[in-house]
Amino acid sequence: MSYVKPAELVSSMIDAGESKVLMSTRDMLIRAFMGGAMLTLGAAFAVTVSTQTGSPLLGAMLFPVGFVLLYLLGYDLLTGVFTLTPLALFDKRPGVTVGGIGRNWGLVFLGNFAGAFLIALCMAICFTYGFMTEPSAVGEAIAEIGHGRTVGYADHGAGGMLTLFIRGMLCNWMVSTGVVAAMMSTSVPGKVIGMWLPIMLFFYMGFEHSVVNMFLFPAGLLLGADFTVVDYLVWNEIPTVLGNLVGGLTFVGLMIFATHGRTAPKRVVMTRPDGRTFAASPTKVPAHLDAKD
Repeated sequence: MSYVKPAELVSSMIDAGESKVLMSTRDMLIRAFMGGAMLTLGAAFAVTVSTQTGSPLLGAMLFPVGFVLLYLLGYDLLTGVFTLTPLALFDKRPGVTVGGIGRNWGLVFLGNFAGAFLIALCMAICFTYGFMTEPSAVGEAIAEIGHGRTVGYADHGAGGMLTLFIRGMLCNWMVSTGVVAAMMSTSVPGKVIGMWLPIMLFFYMGFEHSVVNMFLFPAGLLLGADFTVVDYLVWNEIPTVLGNLVGGLTFVGLMIFATHGRTAPKRVVMTRPDGRTFAASPTKVPAHLDAKD
């Protein structure tokens, strides 16, 4: 069967977190750049569908296409590494440190932003014929999203900031659930279904995703929306990042780790030909490597 039980799932989550922390700088940046670009292309698609059909639900139903593609291609999002990488530290994986996790988060943030900004620039050009005309209806919709979800929060003061943080937290609760749900199946259809449902939910509910916002708000500014870069950072991106961190790590990573981590399959330490060691499930020990309990 393609279903992966929770006790085995938690080992896959820790393995994924470890591999992301130990990845090279080049790979972190490339995978984050492509992850940000593909996710935000999906966001541009969803806003286009919602605007042209008048059906936000239809846009939300189709938005996950970008997330599904980036996951299947092995790209990374800040929201995902927030959830997975600390688990490798809690599991005391060799070579995983707080500094290494911070390095991963910083590089993934930069890569995601670069990819999202590229799509924002490309879409702004498409919506204005190279900035030679007024924005199309879709461009106007994106500009209004940027205004409403920065100045709109600021108008409510502390209550607006709290709402923004909570929406960021709920967002990555769902998004990271999608990341983990993809690991619950070994088949592509199973992975797609597992990802699709929580991603659709977060988008339709208007929760705040830090990487999607790296597209929406720069695009809004390029299209002449009535807010500033400071508005974007203070009244959206920074609180959203913090909310995403709390939501994904607390309600997905730590909960699964706490309840299933101790009952996961026994791990063994394996020695590579070059003398380095690493931990893995005993069912995955390559025949050419030595294993020790």
